[in-house]
Amino acid sequence: MWWKLFFLLLYFSMLLILARFFEAIVWYETGIFATQLVDPVTLSFRKLKTILECRGLGYSGLAEKRDVRELVQNSGELMQGELYSALKNEEEQVGSDSSTTFSGEMHFYELVEDTKDGIWLVQVIAQDRNPLLSTANWGKMVQKVSQFGIRTGIFNCSSDSRYCHKRGWMKSTLIMSVPQTNASKGKVMLKEYNGRRIETEHIFKWMTAHVASRIKTIRFSEQLMDDWYQMEKQPVKMFLFARLLQPPAFFSALSIKFTGRIEFIFIDVRNWDNTTCLEEIGVQQMPSYILKTPEGIYRYGNSTGEFISLHAMDAFLRSVQPEVNDLFILSLVMVNLMAWMDLFITQGATIKRFVVLISTLGTYNSLLIISWLPILGFLQLPYLDNFYEYSLKLLRYADTTTIASWVRADWTFYSSHPALFLSTYLAHGLLIDYFEKKRRCSNEDQNANNLEWLSSLWDWYTSYLVHPIASFQNFDSDWDDDPNFLLQRLAFPDLWLRPLVPIDYIKNLPTWKFRLVQSERPNPVERDNLQKNMTNPNGGSSGDQEVHHYSSEVLHNNDRCSAATKSEESWSGGEEQDTDWSQWPCGMLHCTECVVCLENFETDCVVMGLPCGHVFHQQCIVVWLAGGRHCCPVCRWPSYKKKPTRQHATEQPEPE
Repeated sequence: MWWKLFFLLLYFSMLLILARFFEAIVWYETGIFATQLVDPVTLSFRKLKTILECRGLGYSGLAEKRDVRELVQNSGELMQGELYSALKNEEEQVGSDSSTTFSGEMHFYELVEDTKDGIWLVQVIAQDRNPLLSTANWGKMVQKVSQFGIRTGIFNCSSDSRYCHKRGWMKSTLIMSVPQTNASKGKVMLKEYNGRRIETEHIFKWMTAHVASRIKTIRFSEQLMDDWYQMEKQPVKMFLFARLLQPPAFFSALSIKFTGRIEFIFIDVRNWDNTTCLEEIGVQQMPSYILKTPEGIYRYGNSTGEFISLHAMDAFLRSVQPEVNDLFILSLVMVNLMAWMDLFITQGATIKRFVVLISTLGTYNSLLIISWLPILGFLQLPYLDNFYEYSLKLLRYADTTTIASWVRADWTFYSSHPALFLSTYLAHGLLIDYFEKKRRCSNEDQNANNLEWLSSLWDWYTSYLVHPIASFQNFDSDWDDDPNFLLQRLAFPDLWLRPLVPIDYIKNLPTWKFRLVQSERPNPVERDNLQKNMTNPNGGSSGDQEVHHYSSEVLHNNDRCSAATKSEESWSGGEEQDTDWSQWPCGMLHCTECVVCLENFETDCVVMGLPCGHVFHQQCIVVWLAGGRHCCPVCRWPSYKKKPTRQHATEQPEPE
């Protein structure tokens, strides 16, 4: 898991560097940055209207370009990034219609009246009547309001005429739902459009007027000073100082999304003669977007990516004053990105990768949900209010830095270009896969095909169903590192039902050829001393100590007897043959006889060793293991489980 977290943080670092690289390319080609200011005088009339539409300011009645340009300047400074995003959104919204068609009263109540933190615009079509807006005008209206997070829908009274009579909708009309109070999860009020003109601009102006009425508006300097220094229950406030009749629609829409978290205040300074109070609180230019927190004031728009738009300010406010749902979504995205790293870290068959991925996704998401349940319970305790406040204070300190503004700008950039985000993630995963293959080049299992891996998976699954204890015993696990040793040991040899274990581990057991080497015949004195040492189990020789290190007491006594008998036979024939122990793998016990068939090892015969160190004929031990007896015939140690090495016995000094 830590490796996945490391790879994910490395990927985010690469995204940060890649974004700076893209900025350098744009600057090299065009000579401008996204944060560079744009002079509205140089823009065309169409681009100016596009900016006003994105900010949510009505321009009906402004026929001259000069008036439109002044309205843009009064609403906030224009940057290259905001201009690019506005033109891009205008192209993407052409032909898009995301309206909801309501099926009846319950559907309407669930989505519209029960939604406490959103705005709805619903076109009601009376029974046997034409709609108030034509299909073309309704499409334009949907495109205009959807960029401010306003959802749209169509309610046809022919589907539920009783509810229309109950509401008094006897003619086609437009209904807008807006939260009535500033409290979180407050009541919703329904407003009906009673205007005579059905142009899109007039309807939008009617909507923005109702939404702006929820924002606290200050038109006198004395009222501003009282509100600025007033200590209320809500410590975080967003102020807009501008020479406008009403706040932009994006500012009003944000006030509804952050209901109960941030208080939005609009200050109209058109008729102010005394600007001393503005200088006192630090407002030096118009318009100004200022976030006031207990830690101080923050001027929005001076850092990277802080545009005068809904998405940019929404990302900023969510990072400064998040709610629990925002943190949960962030953790959900991070956990799933970590889980998808398993697709590239896992080596082997393709089906194996996806099976491991699905298992990891299920495990990580389940653990995430289980972990969030006690967190939600703790956050509701009154004793943790101070901890919650200090956490938000630390978060506000971190999110008002330059690095945090870069992160928000990159998040906005990559979220608007999902194809680039997915392609970079795939490229990062392929690099991880390449290095993992290089690191695990000695692993033979990574080259297994899909059928072989599915066969081994089926064997493990059936073993888990029949004997779940034995199925979790891994050949690569150590005795001391296994926390379930007591439960696993109950399966051997017959205290439990004989476990069903896959036999794939047999091919990984060490196999070699038994060889004898010719040597000179020793003199009688050396032969007597050697036989004496072999037949005396407590002689204290280094050879006995080595045998005592590798095997149990009974086994090495039998081995010495066999070696002594063979030595006597070879000496009686006038020629000595010794075993070439140098060819034996490390950790294997030295012996010359197979206890399965009770026959001595012949020259060039194939022998096989078990993890416990005992050695047998390959054919004998394979038949033994394939018959379901997955343990050593001598010591009953599991044949698929490693045995830890023991400390070598200290050698006794030879007597002088």
